[in-house]
Amino acid sequence: MSTAETSGTKVAQKILTGSRMIVEALKEEKVEVIFGYPGGAVLNIYDALYDGGIPHLLTRHEQGAIHAAEGYARITGKPGVVIATSGPGATNIVTGLADAMIDSLPLVVITGQVNSQVLGSDAFQEAPILGISMPITKHNFQVQDVNELPRIFKEAFHIASTGRPGPVLIDIPKDITATPGIYDYSKEVHLPGYKLQTEPDLDRIKKVAQAIKKADKPVILAGAGVLHSKATNLLKEFVAKTTIPVANTLLGLGSFPHDHPLFLGMAGMHGTYTANMALYEADLIINIGARFDDRLTGNLQEFAKFAKVVHFDIDPSEIGKNVPTDYPVVGDASNSLKLLLNEALETGDKGEWLERLLQSKEEFPLWYVEDGKTFKPQRLLELVHELSKGEAIITTDVGQHQMWAAQFHGFSQPDRWVTSGGLGTMGFGLPAAIGAQVAERDATVIAVLGDAGFQMTLQELAVLKEYKLPVKVVLVNNQSMGMVRQWQQLFYQERYSESLLPNQPDYVKLSDAFGIKAAVVQNEEEFRTAFALALATDEPYLLDCRVTPTENVYPMIAPGKGIQQMEGVKP
Repeated sequence: MSTAETSGTKVAQKILTGSRMIVEALKEEKVEVIFGYPGGAVLNIYDALYDGGIPHLLTRHEQGAIHAAEGYARITGKPGVVIATSGPGATNIVTGLADAMIDSLPLVVITGQVNSQVLGSDAFQEAPILGISMPITKHNFQVQDVNELPRIFKEAFHIASTGRPGPVLIDIPKDITATPGIYDYSKEVHLPGYKLQTEPDLDRIKKVAQAIKKADKPVILAGAGVLHSKATNLLKEFVAKTTIPVANTLLGLGSFPHDHPLFLGMAGMHGTYTANMALYEADLIINIGARFDDRLTGNLQEFAKFAKVVHFDIDPSEIGKNVPTDYPVVGDASNSLKLLLNEALETGDKGEWLERLLQSKEEFPLWYVEDGKTFKPQRLLELVHELSKGEAIITTDVGQHQMWAAQFHGFSQPDRWVTSGGLGTMGFGLPAAIGAQVAERDATVIAVLGDAGFQMTLQELAVLKEYKLPVKVVLVNNQSMGMVRQWQQLFYQERYSESLLPNQPDYVKLSDAFGIKAAVVQNEEEFRTAFALALATDEPYLLDCRVTPTENVYPMIAPGKGIQQMEGVKP
């Protein structure tokens, strides 16, 4: 300990090495777990963690670590913390940074760096991660003075978790972690250039209320912003007060109950006919926390042709970026809905509109055709929902199985759906399930994976066994890169160039090598039996589900088509 003069007052301050400062800062931020993989440039940090008192989960690849941190962040809302070494360790987490950035997930990522004296000399395991990560992080730092560490960590956690959440990277040269300095974590965050507008403008809220009053065909588009701001109950209250129907984005699933009479389904490329037609025909679209990305809108010239557009978003850069906005409201979704609910929310005559939408739901439901010979993937996802009572946390990779999960596994609760939306990252699902299970130890976590995506990060099965994480893996095995195969069938004259995977590992033997129980299932009866066994055990379990290999995801909006121009609406 030492003392220092601060404004005439003697304040006790700790003298700590940089690595000890990092551990103390993480404790100050109440970090519950670290996901990481050690290497030379972070050995001082790992030495401090040895008796530092913070649990650490060792993944088998840095990509596994950052996706696990994303799963943890998605379920808890708290920043997931990652440590990777310099060079290849740092570059291996780039995909996760980009994924977290576009899907608004809070992360604090610590990368080791070569010694300050050799920076820029192409030293062993040096990579310019600051420059590499700048476009795909909310902010990044490179520490140049050990005394800056407390301030930087405090700012990093603040930036990652406030406003629109996102990943923040801290790059730390190895010599900094060994250097003693003054540790003072008491200072308040002071970031003049980082301004947040969480409280919406009341005049704009009043204009939205007037727009609602005038609308005959309104529809709500609820995105992930509703979930991030913990506004699901407020959304239900708003719908109860206005009887405005709701469509979800892919990442917004769970923000509104799937079994509610006014729920229209998921909108977008593989959304329901009713949700997409509601957005097309609406005279008022109320977007709450969604980005209006291309997979939702289809051809922008055809989107919202007849509607006035309200856009509530915490990030002002998203408003008007893709779709012209008539009523922009910057602010936290929860705060916006609270103010809106305080208004006298008179609504127009929506009787005919609601009747048409309810009739559309009955006439154009999601569908698949049973052939009596093969196990349909859509039925598989219905069974996952039925047998887990719809209460499980579902994580996915990206592709056909992801869309079937979004379509056929209904979500009635928030924070039960963990998937890679904007970046579409194969290999995401298994490590994300690890993070989700760490976040909620007592929850049932089901990783719905494609056989192609699973093979990208399957080494993380070792983590399930080592840390006793009872994740249930449902492998949707169609022996292909399913969505790539579907596009080649529909748009490339069935020229299946490098999308089929007929030669696969024996997944039961593979699981056994990791000490994990597994089974092959080929029909509904076998799945019911095997899944019941999997759910009954407190150990991880893998089910290799052999589904119809040529099944496609429908409905579908083809590239360049408008949201109303869906294919495969009926069998």
